[in-house]
Amino acid sequence: MQTRVSNQLGAIRKKRGVAAADLARQAGVNRQTIYAIEAGSYTPNTEVTLRLARALEVSVEELFSLEPE
Repeated sequence: MQTRVSNQLGAIRKKRGVAAADLARQAGVNRQTIYAIEAGSYTPNTEVTLRLARALEVSVEELFSLEPE
């Protein structure tokens, strides 16, 4: 069984006026990784998830959630 992770990264990033390149730099990844996470084609590891949450000043749960099974 594969669990699907949904995210609000793009919506929160845009609402806060943060460029993908700036967020990528703060999280230690490249801009393409930010776009892949936003598109749902890549799920980041724990360290990157925590860095993203810190950079956007939100909780991990605000960024990512498990879709109902």
